[in-house]
Amino acid sequence: MSKLSDLRKSYEQGELVEEQVAGQPLQQFKTWLDEALAAGVPEPNAMTLATVGPEGRPSTRIVLIKDIDERGLVWYTNYESRKGRELAAHPFAALQFHWVEMERVVRIEGRVEQVEAAQSDAYFRSRPLDSRLGAWASPQSQVISSRAVLVANAAKAAAQHGLNPERPPHWGGYRLLPERGEVWQGRTSRLHDRLSYKLQADGSWLRERLAP
Repeated sequence: MSKLSDLRKSYEQGELVEEQVAGQPLQQFKTWLDEALAAGVPEPNAMTLATVGPEGRPSTRIVLIKDIDERGLVWYTNYESRKGRELAAHPFAALQFHWVEMERVVRIEGRVEQVEAAQSDAYFRSRPLDSRLGAWASPQSQVISSRAVLVANAAKAAAQHGLNPERPPHWGGYRLLPERGEVWQGRTSRLHDRLSYKLQADGSWLRERLAP
């Protein structure tokens, strides 16, 4: 088995030129997301979500964004999960998308807010029935004795809520409002392209090149 220290990859698929990059991070993210979708990248909407707990310790997990609007990026989850509790204590987060096949990374940081109840309701209704029942069945991030607990909870939820379960009050959407961003494109000789974005007091975006 090869040693990890011997693993090498040459990055040669693209470049970042200031004149060809959007002036704000959401626009550039949308462009790259569209390209990832067109390229057939597996789960291009999968991102690492980093939050901070009351003790100041960070934690990460993979979640899927389900919407992008003029204010930010939206995902849905259990408000009583670990990430939900941490966001309640510290409503800030960092997101990272890694599209390995395209040798690209996007990082976005900012304040997080819950989306409007009507928006959460609409998205919940669009989910498959099993996923809607699962939102009732799973006490996310809590200790359970076995998988049988989930199976029993799902059966109970199906019996109680039928074919049209309402959205649980503990489940809904979050929106990250970008304040900082970065786009990264792998380049040869580890001289990667990095462009950062920082929101200014007047609402404009400062874009700068960073050393790799």
